[in-house]
Amino acid sequence: MINPNWLKTRADEARKANTIDPALYRRFNVKRGLRNEDGTGVLVGLTTIGAVHGYVVSEGEKLAVPGQLFYRGVDVYDLVKSCEAEHRFGFEEAAYLLLFGALPTKAQLEEWQNLLAEYRRLPDGFKENAIIRSPGKDIMNSIARAVLMGYTYDTTPDLLDIETCLRQSVELIAGFPTIAAYAYQAKSHYHLGRSLMIRYPDPTKSTAENLLMLIREDGQYTQLEAETLDRALILHAEHGGGNNSTFTTHVVTSSFTDTYSAIASATLALKGSRHGGANLRVMRQMDEIKKNVADWTDEGALADYLAKILKKQAGDGTGLVYGLGHAVYTLSDPRAVILKEKARSLAEEDGRMDEFELYDRIERLGPEVIRTVHPGAREVCANVDLYSGFVYDMLNIPKDLYTPLFAVGRVPGWCAHRMEELTNTSPIIRPAYKPIFKARSYTPLADR
Repeated sequence: MINPNWLKTRADEARKANTIDPALYRRFNVKRGLRNEDGTGVLVGLTTIGAVHGYVVSEGEKLAVPGQLFYRGVDVYDLVKSCEAEHRFGFEEAAYLLLFGALPTKAQLEEWQNLLAEYRRLPDGFKENAIIRSPGKDIMNSIARAVLMGYTYDTTPDLLDIETCLRQSVELIAGFPTIAAYAYQAKSHYHLGRSLMIRYPDPTKSTAENLLMLIREDGQYTQLEAETLDRALILHAEHGGGNNSTFTTHVVTSSFTDTYSAIASATLALKGSRHGGANLRVMRQMDEIKKNVADWTDEGALADYLAKILKKQAGDGTGLVYGLGHAVYTLSDPRAVILKEKARSLAEEDGRMDEFELYDRIERLGPEVIRTVHPGAREVCANVDLYSGFVYDMLNIPKDLYTPLFAVGRVPGWCAHRMEELTNTSPIIRPAYKPIFKARSYTPLADR
């Protein structure tokens, strides 16, 4: 065991050695987080896959507009509404659109659904070797390890042609839900002392239905529950090339590594609390608000508590109201708009409208409170994380699976972006870092 005193001393030295004066970033015009000073992203690539639209620039000024999300040019709102009107599941259709660039015909969609159904069942021995025998405490890490294990089950894992990448993508999109469910069951059994329940996926069911069946003790679910989860998966399937995990896919793919390494890297990027883990922050903050605001209908008291969070007098000390604000969206996040509708339906069915109305009040009051506390703040709206955790909670999905469900939804987008990177063979991604140290002479060991 490392001596705690040694660790503290060395850690202080490491912090001092790695601290950079914040003023230097402005002096050298560093695009921190690959962001311009106005918050827009630095343009580093082109894509035909997805687009996130949240503002327009007119005469050099950034203007807020209602948010839109496009998959291959198709507004995701139209895709979701079509599924709603026809009472069908749509995640598989969204995945097809992202991978192949066009909406499938009825025959193509049926063929695609059958192909995914065939590969949802993991290869013989895979679940034992990749998941059950090494149960992890964090599901995202378990998923990433299982994805890397997929390399050893592939006879041609390192080929970079599109045919190979597409085959691997099909297997990953189909297998991710099963891997996530089994990783959860393994943790539940080996770390939480519960019964180990491993079912085979049902080839007649959709991705959303299989997920609910595989994680629930009785394997049962309602149509509303399955449709709600399906919509969440659609909304998480893609979010432009610049989001952290998708950009990770581009960066790692540009080195010409294998598909499994690229998708495992994206999975671990998504794990972070600033990215896919954000809905857990929302849920923790909501629990705090519920405990400290006695009357949830008292908008004055609620606004005062939000102000305390912003002033770092409450919350986790970051001064952030989680679930509000986004790097691109300004007036609205279309994912939050769509998911809010499903949240309302579930809340009405489950008798939890008082909680739904609390979320709604925070969405309404939050932006004005933020502008009051921070007068220079830009336009702020609810993001998808405000409602996704609440929806998962009403679906009785364990918190351990909140971020993994995000990953299950995002795999088609990652795979599409990997194929785009391979197709266009850009140079290896290598941005510059400016050294700010002064050259110094090497001191012999005896003279130190």
